[in-house]
Amino acid sequence: MHFIRARVGSSGVPFRPRLLTRVAVVVAVAALAVFGLGSPAAAHVSVNPRTATQGGFAKLTFRVPNEKATASTVKVEIQLPQDAPVASVSTRPVPGWSVEVQHRTLDEPVTAHGAQITEVVDVITWTASPGAEIGPGQFQEFDISAGPLPEVDQMVFKALQHYSDGEVVRWIDEPREGVELEHPAPVLRLTPAEGDETEAAAGDTGGGSGVAIGFGVAGAVLGLAGLALGLLAYRRSAA
Repeated sequence: MHFIRARVGSSGVPFRPRLLTRVAVVVAVAALAVFGLGSPAAAHVSVNPRTATQGGFAKLTFRVPNEKATASTVKVEIQLPQDAPVASVSTRPVPGWSVEVQHRTLDEPVTAHGAQITEVVDVITWTASPGAEIGPGQFQEFDISAGPLPEVDQMVFKALQHYSDGEVVRWIDEPREGVELEHPAPVLRLTPAEGDETEAAAGDTGGGSGVAIGFGVAGAVLGLAGLALGLLAYRRSAA
């Protein structure tokens, strides 16, 4: 009569490969729940930083990645928000790219440094010279300095990305809560100046940030619970 013995580890507990595999899966799932499993971020036009202070000046960087494998990005248009005019906007030179700035006249002037401003920047267009295009697998950044930033919650910068094959990708979808956008526009969140932060916090009724925190906490709790159940199952089977 032949007996099949289970391998014994250094602790004297029989080695069970299948059980350990199951435990490993549970632990991996739990870890993903705790730390988050984000889907790959879409390579769309974005603005950095993502937040700035109302009433202040900021350097804003528009990052433009090339999404196509067979064409290059040759022109980028950024439209400043129509409902949140900025009195002062200047551009930073980008080697190999020319820049054109279009202005518009305001129905109501804005004040900057004690002066009434009736004309503001509307659209900024960067155009690549031959050899400076954004090729496949590459990205380029375009900087502007803007201010004073308006007293609004966010600024939405609609962007057009022109490719060498004639296609124009319109990154113009404005953010909507709970909706995943196909072509999201770059968004700059604005927070109150330091003296207004307490008042703004008191008036917060739990918007998108509260929902995000709630999902994060729930994910962490579920992940830890799964980890605990997996370890408990392993100990019972090993006993």
